[in-house]
Amino acid sequence: QVQLVESGGGLVQAGGSLRLSCAASGSIGSIDAMGWYRQAPGKQRELVAIINSGGTTKYVDSVKGRFTISRGNSKNTVYLQMNSLKPEDTAVYFCNADIFSIWNIHNNYWGQGTQVTVSS
Repeated sequence: QVQLVESGGGLVQAGGSLRLSCAASGSIGSIDAMGWYRQAPGKQRELVAIINSGGTTKYVDSVKGRFTISRGNSKNTVYLQMNSLKPEDTAVYFCNADIFSIWNIHNNYWGQGTQVTVSS
């Protein structure tokens, strides 16, 4: 069993900052890409940022220059530092990871989601 557990969401005023964390645990052999997605009410889930095992990152245009994705030293943790938050960043944020189990079986996993609310 593999689990992704997120933390760090909350309520913040526009212009403020939040840091999301996601830790993967379980029968993990290796982790390839890890990313953050978000889903606002009435909208489709969208990719916010992704980082691969080599550290290459990619961001949706709307967060470039404001958000930073990074991996922890253990490589089983991914962070999303969100600065200069805007009301349109309000959404449920989901962690996602491509994980190979200790038996080398690949699966894609989702966290349970954490709410980020930015007030104007």
